[in-house]
Amino acid sequence: MDMPPTARIPVAAGAVGLVLTVINQLSADHVDPSLQRAGVVASILSVVLMLVGLLWSRITPVVAERAELAGREGLELAAGLPEPLRRELGWGSSLLLTATPAASLLLLWDQNLVLRRGLLADSSFSPGPICARCLQSGKAISLVDLSLYPGRAEFDGLLPGLPAVVVQPIGRRGLLLLGGWSVRCFSRSDLTWLEGWAQRLTAEWAPVLDAAVAAVAVPDDSAPGTG
Repeated sequence: MDMPPTARIPVAAGAVGLVLTVINQLSADHVDPSLQRAGVVASILSVVLMLVGLLWSRITPVVAERAELAGREGLELAAGLPEPLRRELGWGSSLLLTATPAASLLLLWDQNLVLRRGLLADSSFSPGPICARCLQSGKAISLVDLSLYPGRAEFDGLLPGLPAVVVQPIGRRGLLLLGGWSVRCFSRSDLTWLEGWAQRLTAEWAPVLDAAVAAVAVPDDSAPGTG
């Protein structure tokens, strides 16, 4: 099991102490009560040291390494969006990409592409069964290790090779997808930020999104590229 160096020290010290205690007991010429008591105390201390190391590895878990993701950095917005909505999407997407371990972000409304930002795939994204289940349930779906899910090919259009994905519903008509740099990278606070922005979009911008996608949303190639 992988553990941080600070956790390996007490585990190793405890294991060595336990082994030395056993050797000391076996090599003694005669066993008297004082030696037995000393052996019991030493064994308990060794086991406690090993438990401290194991608990330490839980408190400070090893951070997963970033995956080598292939994609072009950029920003794509649907054509015809009013300027206030463009500023809102720019603010929210920038916040999620800088304040969370997200590599890519995508926003759909009525299955029309409204926003893509971060690392972008060359192919288009088509929602599949996982996205449909998210809309139907109205609850976010967090895929902490995408390699474990048979339906992971659904997210190749977001960005191939993503280690983790969060699918957040926006009401019953929109989807906000966030792709992470590494497995289990999104914390509870990250998911809270994502849910909060989705609720803001639902409450304040749903009518504007309706009007925008009614005119066949097309990616705005004139939008400046940014990470």
